[in-house]
Amino acid sequence: MITNTKDIQAVDSAHYMHPFTDHKSLAAKGARIITKADGIYIWDSEGNKILDAMSGLWCVNVGYGRQELVDAATKQMQELPYYNSFFQTTNVPAVKLAERIVGLAGENYSHVFFSSSGSESNDTNIRMVRHYWNTLGQPERTVIISRNNAYHGSTMAGASLGGMSGMHAQGGLPIPGIVHIEQPYHYGIAPTKDKDAFGIEAAGWLEQKILEVGADKVAAFIGEPVQGAGGVIIPPKTYWPEIQRICDKYGILLICDEVICGFGRTGTWFGSELQGAKPDLMTFAKGVTSGYLPLGGVVIGKRVADVLINQGGEFNHGYTYSGHPVACAVALANIDIIESEGLVEKVKNETGPYLAKKFAELSNHPLVGGAETCGLMAGFALMKDKVNHVAFDESVEVGMICRNHCFANGLIMRAVGDRMIIAPPLVITMAQIDEMAGLILFCLDATLKELEMRGLMNDDLLKLNAA
Repeated sequence: MITNTKDIQAVDSAHYMHPFTDHKSLAAKGARIITKADGIYIWDSEGNKILDAMSGLWCVNVGYGRQELVDAATKQMQELPYYNSFFQTTNVPAVKLAERIVGLAGENYSHVFFSSSGSESNDTNIRMVRHYWNTLGQPERTVIISRNNAYHGSTMAGASLGGMSGMHAQGGLPIPGIVHIEQPYHYGIAPTKDKDAFGIEAAGWLEQKILEVGADKVAAFIGEPVQGAGGVIIPPKTYWPEIQRICDKYGILLICDEVICGFGRTGTWFGSELQGAKPDLMTFAKGVTSGYLPLGGVVIGKRVADVLINQGGEFNHGYTYSGHPVACAVALANIDIIESEGLVEKVKNETGPYLAKKFAELSNHPLVGGAETCGLMAGFALMKDKVNHVAFDESVEVGMICRNHCFANGLIMRAVGDRMIIAPPLVITMAQIDEMAGLILFCLDATLKELEMRGLMNDDLLKLNAA
């Protein structure tokens, strides 16, 4: 029986291939082994307590250790652990959850298609969008427009929809029929320009791409209300209403990827509601079960559902675990918790504004540029000279330097290039936000000290690298 850290690390290195990992580098130091969790904290095999400011992977919205979710899974496993939704069958938890999600999404929606993840859900979107236009007698409308630095999953289709260059470099991506426009990153692209004007300009890139491709060939535009894995890129408030206007003008479908923003993180049930968009399709996963079991899906607007159901015939698409009864039962219990504890309202009125206040204070740190929050997600850029908007050279890997200090001091804060980001559980308290902000500040100071000791805060960087 394997009981100690080094033995587990050795077996991990020998047999477990991790996602998004340089395994040669990991083997040299050994994986961190997480053994238990409660509330907003996790513990590793060495007994270190760590504040999880990333909610696992953007998903543990109601926090760790919720017995209600364990009980829901147990009860459903005892009654019906599994059955598929093929062969004209259904199950009660899937039916109840579809109705519940449609009710949360609003009157523009009528149906839900279930998957097991956000990646699968976005694969579903491609199939569904193209089937929709083909049913309407416009099979040439196949092109889907996305954005650079977007993340929509890591399957062949999901990674193609996303705009991550590193992912596209592996596997010959993107697949045909998917094109990209620039992201609405005000601080990184045009920090001196009026933010609202930039939002209109950035949305205009969609119209330019539609005209370039040909409006009669464009099927849909997909975007995250707030770009998550791209570094918590919060668009100007003018951006999404203009995107909606352009989609309406050309009649193309609008897909909002709510995998991260959905189920309360932005202080609304779905991020598109906050941003002023009315998508035809909404991708969801992660927060729907708070990550306790894999579940994803697509919330389908009436415009699309009416065509597919009344005219489309058989939709030749689906998954073994679509509408999995145990996952759906857990999702129902999870939504019960979010509603009964008023977590969406809490994020909107209390913890979200308080986090914004604490991040505004972090903006005083010499390394912090462009700090922004949206509900309980936030990010900032690590800058060499924020007054003159000078970034660190990529070779410095400043984000990883900061992340290492975070892990060493009991904080999980994610690095995306030179951006540091958080998305804590929705159950986080004001006192815990203070604790988290204090840890972030401590780690920023440690990062600054290391950069200064290594001579990376001065103009001799190129000479040091050459040496």
